[in-house]
Parts: sequence; C-alpha cells; structure tokens
Amino acid sequence: MKYMTCCYLRQNKQWLMLYRNKKKNDVNQGKWIGVGGKLEQGETAYECAVREIKEETGYQANRLVLQGILYFHYADVEDDKIWVYTCDDFSGEQVLCNEGELAWIDQDKLLDLSLWDGDRIFLKRILENDSRQFCYEMFYDENSNLLNVLEKEDEVYE
Repeated sequence: MKYMTCCYLRQNKQWLMLYRNKKKNDVNQGKWIGVGGKLEQGETAYECAVREIKEETGYQANRLVLQGILYFHYADVEDDKIWVYTCDDFSGEQVLCNEGELAWIDQDKLLDLSLWDGDRIFLKRILENDSRQFCYEMFYDENSNLLNVLEKEDEVYE
C-alpha cells in the first residue's frame, strides 16, 4: 500500500486545484486534484502535507484540518491510503508546479471539473461543511471506473 496525502487550499470561496497535464504515464492525467503526494520515511501525514504544499504551490501551510482518510483499491496497481486535509491558513507566493497547472476555482464550480468519481463524494461532503471526519474505501476497475464505495465508521485518525 502507498501512503499519501491530499490537501485543498481555500480562500475567498475558491479552492486551489491542480490540473494534471505535465507528466507522462500519470494515473491522474486530465484530472483536477488537490496537491499532495507520498509520505517519506519517518514523516507523519501532516508533515507530508505541509511539505507537499510547499513543493507544489510555494505556499507555507500554517494550519491544516484533517477531513478524513481514503482507501483506493485498484484492479491493477498498488492500493493507496490517503489523508485528506483542507488549509485555510497559508502564506507566501504561488509558484509554477512541475506536475500540472494550478488554478483557483470558485467552489460552486468545483464539482463541474474533470474529477475522479470518488473525489466527488468526499468533496461534496466538505463543500456541505460536514465537520465529521470521513473514511471511505473506494474500489476502481482496470479502466478507472468507480465500482463501489464503502463508508467506514471505525477508522482511527492520525
């Protein structure tokens, strides 16, 4: 299993999204996602999210809020465990990202983007200001189609 983070920076009813269009053989090619990446040895999920935000956006995250955990199960690649954060408190200057195009998206247009079907489920929950932490298991087939989603209620967070 790969351990990863994903974070959504927000300000003035806009969300910073990453359109994945720069890497070859990118599983996220053509999709809008949050910023984040793989945990490094000895790093907590929180530390990873702060580091990835800085590397991909140039912003320094001052405070993150854990929204939940996702388990992605795939037919043909290694599974992912992803800690999902939001960040409303950050500073610095935005930089170019080598993984795709960064864009501030109005939150009322967020679900209109080319997103993973599973992302729509938890993003909708965050947009509705549901303060309960979530835990979903999402199952995808070999063509990246979402087959099933299970909500877990007994997950231990961080």
